[in-house]
Amino acid sequence: MNISIRAPIAGMLLSAFSFAGTSGAQEAENEKLSARERAIVPVAALTAKGDLPGLKIALAEGLDSGMGVNDIKEVLVQMYAYCGFPRSLQGINTFMALLDERRQSGISDKPGSEASPIVSDEAKYERGKRILETLTKRPETGPKTGANAFSPEIDVFLKEHLFADIFERDILSFKEREIATIAALTALGGVEPMLRSHMGMGMNVGVTEAQLRELLSIIEKKAGAKEAADGRKVLAQALGKSKAQGEENSANEYSAFPKGNKASSEYFTGTAWVKILVPQDETKSYSVGDVTFEPGCRNNWHTHDAGQILLVTYGKGFYQEKGKPARALSAGDVVVIPSDVEHWHGAAPDSAFTHIAITNNSPRGAAVWGEKVTDEEYAGATAGK
Repeated sequence: MNISIRAPIAGMLLSAFSFAGTSGAQEAENEKLSARERAIVPVAALTAKGDLPGLKIALAEGLDSGMGVNDIKEVLVQMYAYCGFPRSLQGINTFMALLDERRQSGISDKPGSEASPIVSDEAKYERGKRILETLTKRPETGPKTGANAFSPEIDVFLKEHLFADIFERDILSFKEREIATIAALTALGGVEPMLRSHMGMGMNVGVTEAQLRELLSIIEKKAGAKEAADGRKVLAQALGKSKAQGEENSANEYSAFPKGNKASSEYFTGTAWVKILVPQDETKSYSVGDVTFEPGCRNNWHTHDAGQILLVTYGKGFYQEKGKPARALSAGDVVVIPSDVEHWHGAAPDSAFTHIAITNNSPRGAAVWGEKVTDEEYAGATAGK
């Protein structure tokens, strides 16, 4: 391919950062977790992890944030369904000891609301099934599949006990229960399918993508960086699946930076957004940009006279050099692009994708643009990966 379109340095920064999806920009205040919701996260996560010293601190912070004793106790009780009786009982014992210490220190903690009695003539299985349908937004009809078919008693226990006996209690909302569940499963680890499912349920009952990212940031600080990193990978999968099912994909959902300006359709197929973070000036020979690709978006074939580095921050994407197989990318990957190597990069068909692009500028410009990546080339590069 003969590459012939050279973008000038000044006007090219928006398009020369070619490149990868960053979404998640400045979240409005009402997009953040409430103080009560933030307090639930470490209580659930540290109970699941069995970190009792850390849990004691989180429990005290929860009380100080305004949660009642019964509110926190409800979170600890719910945990037995997700991390077992031993962890739940250890959490309750830790909470009892903390309350005794606070009473002896003259601190009077408010009890909070008692759970309302559940009065219904309807069978628990049917009540639990209806609650599960609310959480998943899918009808519980047809034959059982998977574990529920293999072990029908599990299906009964889930419907009657988890979703009727526990989720039907009114001390915590469905949203708060899903926040607690997501936090616990993230800290627990090794349960990615269940975590992905509950992230979807959480979004169905009002947990926003921005709030899920905030939840994982709390996990990182309170329960561990690895747990948070693994959780972010599952979140990327959950978000990609929801977008593939037709839900709105917002370029503002996935990055710490504002989405910037829409990239030129001359150099991109699909929708991309570019935010210049560090412009080139007389003191620097490089520029830094944050780029968001919506699902299926990619840039043209192009080269960089002085090379480029990509730091992947979110989602699933691809990088391909001419004549070589495409490389699948996900958050945490680094791509070092040599000088004058013809390539393209962009999002997977079912996921938004973001990266930071560090571009060395030469006297001739930051990038030399070529032809668009055809649908056939893109399909061949991304198929089965």
